Parts: sequence; structure tokens; C-alpha cells
Amino acid sequence: MRDIAAAAAVSQSTVSRVLSGVPTTVRIGAETRERVIQASQRLGYRPNPLARGLRGASTNLIGAVVRDFSDPFYSGAVEALVVEAMAHGYNVVLGHVHGRLDAATSLTSVLEIRHTDAIVLLGDMGAQPQLLADLRASQVPVVALWQGTSPLEFPTVDANDRAGIWSGLSHLASLGHRRIAFVSAVLPNDYRVRDDAYADFMRERLGGVPAGYLERCPNTLAGGDAALRRLLALPDPPTAVATSTDLVAIGVLHAAHSLGATVPDRLSVVGFDDILIVSHTVPALTTLRMPIAEVVGHAVRQAVMLARDPDAAREPRLDVFDPVLVVRDSTAPPAS
Repeated sequence: MRDIAAAAAVSQSTVSRVLSGVPTTVRIGAETRERVIQASQRLGYRPNPLARGLRGASTNLIGAVVRDFSDPFYSGAVEALVVEAMAHGYNVVLGHVHGRLDAATSLTSVLEIRHTDAIVLLGDMGAQPQLLADLRASQVPVVALWQGTSPLEFPTVDANDRAGIWSGLSHLASLGHRRIAFVSAVLPNDYRVRDDAYADFMRERLGGVPAGYLERCPNTLAGGDAALRRLLALPDPPTAVATSTDLVAIGVLHAAHSLGATVPDRLSVVGFDDILIVSHTVPALTTLRMPIAEVVGHAVRQAVMLARDPDAAREPRLDVFDPVLVVRDSTAPPAS
């Protein structure tokens, strides 16, 4: 606003009155108003919703910045967030970073000019340094969910991915499987906690990872399909496959059907997340249920508490919830 005032040769208070659009008893001439608007457009001014909010009352809005709307996992997470927020008397404003690697993505470009009482981040924002810098500099409380490789800078809630992977692999091992492969979806910023958990389990329990048994692929149905085709072409193919996401697990099921590798008679499959559709695949998918309701509920309660109590501690901390194994029809003992 100072820059606009200097460019338009007016006071900063005049700029504030013109750009706020609020009726005022102080008369501002049409020529002055136009000069201010032209200067603001020329200088690329966009109002800062955080600064505006400091001067106003609560809006009962929570801003949710989502890494990727196209991922079915986040659609479930957003639904849970909206339900939980409404239970606390808040509505949700959605912002989307489109999964893009854009260092210049700012908070105002994501949430536009909407002031919110708190902000919840859904997904790894490590590729958005400007967004993270804006959040660090803001007065609005921030709570992060499933932050992956992002640094621990805010109160954060996550799932214990390592424990989840070990639970799924232990289930397969208890059925008698020893040739267990892993299909890992390539996630933002090279997040490999689930890959590492698989490798550690195989070394500790089954003597190591057989050659070619760790497949990395895009987090898509086609990625899972292609990965299983490569695995089944190995000289000594696996009898079971664990995956890092349900999305690639469904692709694995499709490829198994196409190749005649009947699930679970010839091949057992375990997913991760328990998205809505996997209880209706054929066969229904055994998977690790991401504790979405618990994670989101905890995060929203934190966000509301921080929004209502300016003196509450905002130090970075990590609260972790364990996934739960859901056994369905896609796993069975290996064929003799």
C-alpha cells in the first residue's frame, strides 16, 4: 500500500479506503480513486488475506491447502476435513497447489484473498518454498497433515507408514509367503519411507530383497498394471505383492486378471490407504486403513484451538497414528 500511495501521490489511508471497497464518510474524488486503482494494477497489488484478518473478527473459515485433488486419497481426506470443521462451527475454503513444482507459488495465489482463522495443509508441500515461507511469516495458525519430506515447521499429524507396511508384510508372511514383492508409487519429493520399511522387513525377516522385487512406478492404475507385468516376467516371480498405495494395487489386480494370475489363488495382494473403492474391487482388497478420521479430527481440533487462543503454543511437533490392517479377499496362503 505504501508503494501504491507513492505512485498515486496520495496518502496510504486513501489507498486503504479505495482498495477495501468499504463505504466511508471521507469523500474520495473519482479521479483520485481511478489513479489509485491504476497504480495498484500497474504494481500487481493483491491484498494479503492474513494482514486483513489481523484487523477483523473471526470468519469461522479454515483454509485447506491440498497437494493434489486428482489423488482419490485426498478426496476422502477433504470430505473428512469438511465434516469435522462443520462440527466445530467452521466452513472450509479450499486451495490447490496442483501437485506442481513451482517455487513461486504463494499463499495468496492458492487461497486468493480469503481470510481464514486457521490453515490446514494436506500433503507434502516441500516443492512449494514460497508457500511455506508465507505460512511461516503469517500470524494465522497452521496445522500440517501427511507432510512427507517437508520440514517439521508446524504442528503436524501423520500416519506411521513404517508400522503400516510391516503390518501388511507380517500378514503375508504369516500366511506362508516368502517371495513377497513391493510395488512402490513414486510420491512427491522422492518420499521413500514405505520402500525403506519393505526393504528392512525383507532383510530382517526373510533374508533380503530378491533381485527385481522392488518395483517403482507412477502412482496410477497404469503404473501398478505395468509393474506387476514386470514382476511376473521374472524367472522366479513373487507369490505375493504389497503396494505403497491402493491406486497402484488396483492396477496390480487388473494386470493379474489380464495375465491369468488369479487373486488370491496364485497371487496375494495388499494395498495401503483403504480408499473407498477397494472394498468393491474383485476380489475385495486387503489393505492398510489410513486413519483419516483420527488424523483429520486431531488436526482440526488443534487448528480450532490455536485459532481461538492466540497465546496457545504453536511449536512444531509430530503426532502419529497407526494404520490398521483390513483383511479382505485378496490374500491367502501361497499355492503349494
